[in-house]
Amino acid sequence: MTSNGRTSTQRIALVTGASGGMGRATAALLAAEHGMKVYLLVRNKEKGQAAVDEVNRKSGRHDAELLLCDLASLASIRAAAAELTGRTSRLDVLVNNAGVITLRREETKDGFERQLGVNHLGHFLLTGLLLPLLRQSDAARIVNVSSGAHKIGKMNYEDPGMKRDFAVWRAYSRSKLANIWFTKELARLLEGTGIPVYALHPGVVSTDIGVNRETGFGKLVHQLMRPFFQTAEEGSGTAVYLASSEQVSGKSGDYFYKKKPIAVTELADSVEAAGRFWSWSEGVVGFRYDI
Repeated sequence: MTSNGRTSTQRIALVTGASGGMGRATAALLAAEHGMKVYLLVRNKEKGQAAVDEVNRKSGRHDAELLLCDLASLASIRAAAAELTGRTSRLDVLVNNAGVITLRREETKDGFERQLGVNHLGHFLLTGLLLPLLRQSDAARIVNVSSGAHKIGKMNYEDPGMKRDFAVWRAYSRSKLANIWFTKELARLLEGTGIPVYALHPGVVSTDIGVNRETGFGKLVHQLMRPFFQTAEEGSGTAVYLASSEQVSGKSGDYFYKKKPIAVTELADSVEAAGRFWSWSEGVVGFRYDI
């Protein structure tokens, strides 16, 4: 038994980007409906604590915890992984949910184009650092939130920072293609370890990501699109399903939408392209997976 009376069989999850939107909804559902202890990985302490309080209120327990981390900083990611390793002896579920869209070209603290840096490279390093904790679980799984935007994604290795050719949707779609390549190559590498990896398209979700609603243009876009938006809870449904269901056994590496596996583009499904991108990712973040 643990100090709060719960058994050590309680599953332990970490959700990135959990201070609001889909991430917070995912954390709340994993805690309230599936009884998991959830670590909420966030950048903003105040917003993060509010999310932790909400998850605890909805679950009726007080075991959700805050984990501060800036996914735009490799040093911050390493510090957060070390801190989590000091707090828990295992991790059962990792949901790589955090994502950003920048209308103008921005860079992370390590000089990466921000959308690729946060949406992929930050999660690439975090996942690798947390693999030892995932290996301590009897039934670990990794869930990566991608998007249908991957269909127009491309990778130009001659200009990986998009310094010559930046456009918001090219950058975002590239980062979502990266999520699928990461999922498929990691699933291949982890074959036989008992740790499945899944990717998903959540649908069009009304969250804090995207166009700035404080501008007149942003408000207009949001008003026009509102009838087509899902709530954060609806959008998190597939992520929660992949994090908890026993019905996805044998589907590691698959891409899901509305809780069902669907096809990806030929480029996203390319083993050669995924392998090349994996090697590039290891090189730029300075981390080699130990599998």
